[in-house]
Amino acid sequence: MLEVSGLQAGYGLSQVLFDMHLKIEQGQVVSLIGRNGMGKTTTVKSIMGLLKPTAGSILVHGREMRGAPPYRIAQAGLGLVPEGRRGFGSLSVRENLLATATRGKWDLARIYALFPRLLERQDQLSKTLSGGEQQMMVVARALLTNPQLLILDEATEGLAPIIRETIWSCLASLKAEGETILVIDKNLKEMARVVDCHHIIEKGRQVWSGTPGELAATPELSRRYLGV
Repeated sequence: MLEVSGLQAGYGLSQVLFDMHLKIEQGQVVSLIGRNGMGKTTTVKSIMGLLKPTAGSILVHGREMRGAPPYRIAQAGLGLVPEGRRGFGSLSVRENLLATATRGKWDLARIYALFPRLLERQDQLSKTLSGGEQQMMVVARALLTNPQLLILDEATEGLAPIIRETIWSCLASLKAEGETILVIDKNLKEMARVVDCHHIIEKGRQVWSGTPGELAATPELSRRYLGV
């Protein structure tokens, strides 16, 4: 589905990714974890065409996409829930959802069944929603692009516990339906419910990969790469 190899990228003279590798198979739920500043969001931006890598390869279904513009990558089947939500505040919830929707198995009816609160709020301006409701809307908006790979960058950060639980339950439902997902988050306990494979990133490189069970059985990995 997605294979990233030898990826290098950065901002101006500051290099962030040095030799990033990542592989996601169809139907897998995979995480990218690590301390802040290690290159997780930079990896996502490079995959989505929001940042131009300086070297390496990004294959989507075997097709080279490194350096392609974001709309081409979206057309190739990648959908992003970005860090910081980024809804269109002057549009209603329904207008936000339909703005980038494509035909496929995800439509408004399925979205409203998954997130009933969005149905209740569909005629409100999105800027009037709570932070948690805005996050639901942005996840729903990404699903309505009918992506083959859904990428969530810190989708539960800063949310109330009940909203975080809603998001994780949503991801569990998507996993059960065979969706392919890349998730970046800090909550290892919740991720263990849905993730097939963790990838730890340290200083712009993947340094370990394995199952949640393998990570839990090796606490020194968490202390070395995830602790503050």
